[in-house]
Amino acid sequence: MTNEQLVSKVWNYAHVLRDQGISYGDYIEQITYLLFLKMDQERVELLGEPSAIPPEWNWAQIAGKSGDELELQYRHTLEALASADGLIGTIFRKSMNKLTDPAKLTRVVSLIDSEGPWIGIGVDVKGDIYEGLLERNASEVKSGAGQYFTPRPVIEAIIECVDPQIGETVCDPACGTGGFLLAAYDHMKGQSQDRDALRKLREETFTGVDIVDEVVRLSAMNLYLHGVGNGAIPVRQGDALSGDPGSRYQVILTNPPFGKKSSFTVVGEDGQVSTERENYEREDFKFTTSNKQVNFLQHIMTIMAVNGRAGVVLPDNVLFEAGRAGEGIRKRLLEGFNFHTLLRLPTGIWYSPGVKANVLFFDKKAAAREAQTRALWVYDYRTNVHKTLKTKKLGRADLDDFVSCFRERRETERFRCFAYEDLVARDKLNLDIFWLKDDSLEDIDSLPAPDVIAGEIVENLEAALEQFRSVANELQD
Repeated sequence: MTNEQLVSKVWNYAHVLRDQGISYGDYIEQITYLLFLKMDQERVELLGEPSAIPPEWNWAQIAGKSGDELELQYRHTLEALASADGLIGTIFRKSMNKLTDPAKLTRVVSLIDSEGPWIGIGVDVKGDIYEGLLERNASEVKSGAGQYFTPRPVIEAIIECVDPQIGETVCDPACGTGGFLLAAYDHMKGQSQDRDALRKLREETFTGVDIVDEVVRLSAMNLYLHGVGNGAIPVRQGDALSGDPGSRYQVILTNPPFGKKSSFTVVGEDGQVSTERENYEREDFKFTTSNKQVNFLQHIMTIMAVNGRAGVVLPDNVLFEAGRAGEGIRKRLLEGFNFHTLLRLPTGIWYSPGVKANVLFFDKKAAAREAQTRALWVYDYRTNVHKTLKTKKLGRADLDDFVSCFRERRETERFRCFAYEDLVARDKLNLDIFWLKDDSLEDIDSLPAPDVIAGEIVENLEAALEQFRSVANELQD
């Protein structure tokens, strides 16, 4: 059975739980607890890796029971692991059993136990299955994990360009489910056969932060199943923007959450409810703003080590937003850092619709008297490029030309060089640069092919239907 078939089978377990009123989000949470315990046992039995799970709470104690006895063991297992120290405590933090029907719990445990081995014969197969489950949740549940999921081809291309090396530290301050960290680990682990270097790679290289408890849990599970951390805690829950952590990293790889403004609800003494924008007051921030992406960019500038480098996914507004913060952060990026490459990503590749995003590549050098950016190379992979999530998905090969241009620094139709003097002369220091003619605006014959248009229509209808179902369910409740 292929990994995709296993993922489909696990996803189909959701039908076991639908009539119990368990949401997709809760289902993913519970199935990952159980799948994690099963895979952990296989790490020990098939790969000879140590387990961080105490014997009295491992998979064997669950798989050998059924009915009420199973429900009691599973509930106590989650309670015990939630109070554990280290990585296991992080993974099972606040966990509780939501499969309270013993018959349904027994069926799900039996289905998981009867398949496998889940990790196959390759160390990374387990992670592929797990990530496939996360991606299925992101794609099929519009309100699910899509906001935390960066397309794998984008991640892989960024890491090929940034090229993290063994001995360097890697940080993702908005790590989501750990996609960047795991891809960086895969890129780095073949660079050395030295056992001490590989141990440091697993245990001392990676750091991740995310503000959402459930996402940190998924990320910690994902990293552990790949052998990253080995009992330590490479990721933590917290607001990365709340302060300077003090640590500095050679490589930053991240896709901060979509959404332009940070806000919170305030209830006044008179009972009136109002929404206020959240501004982060930090001594290391040069600009005070409620724009989350600008604040993340300022945070990255702080935590980058000297001679460090970054590949960061950011929306268009960071490139053109006017005002002191918007213009100021772009000036700082050009003058205080070597902002050398910008990749304009196509639309239609994100689970959140309508997103226009870019990848910013920049380095941090020692302080200099003059601007560090000599020239900015821009690769436009958006104009006249039509992608969808299903009918015309972005593949890694689609970014081969960009990676080649990144390395060779040669001008092409889509890759242009802009001198620093020309950049700072632009109105409001607008770096939303494009030069290709958008054929769809000029010639109706150059519109996307009918199958692409049809695919986009179907996907939009599916998203709308999902929203209608949610409303209908709420009305029925």
